[in-house]
Amino acid sequence: MPTPRFFPFLRAAIALQAAMILIQAVTAGLLLSSPGGRTVHGISAVAVLAAGLLHLAAAILVWRPGGGPARTVAPAAGLLIGTLAEMAFGVMHLKTLHVPVGVLMFGGSVMLLARVMPRRRAETAVAA
Repeated sequence: MPTPRFFPFLRAAIALQAAMILIQAVTAGLLLSSPGGRTVHGISAVAVLAAGLLHLAAAILVWRPGGGPARTVAPAAGLLIGTLAEMAFGVMHLKTLHVPVGVLMFGGSVMLLARVMPRRRAETAVAA
């Protein structure tokens, strides 16, 4: 099956989103340890939201004009909804929901990243 036309854009968007979610976890530590941590954590939350929107746009481009599978849209939409919920939980200071959802989002973004990255062809080298 040929690679859809916008698939490299999707890969980059997922990698960016995973990196932004990781940075969000780092800034959560700053939130606990420094006076300016709340501001940095809030700014990085907006970056996660922007990366989520970019991921959704890339998934739609892979699917609709790119001719790729529609299954790329649901995880992108799910992570975007998770981001919005995460932001709401943070604003409401609901740490009992905020932290676990953040961990789930990071795990989901890493899982998606592993799914779209090219695989090594070790088995074909052994067969040759």
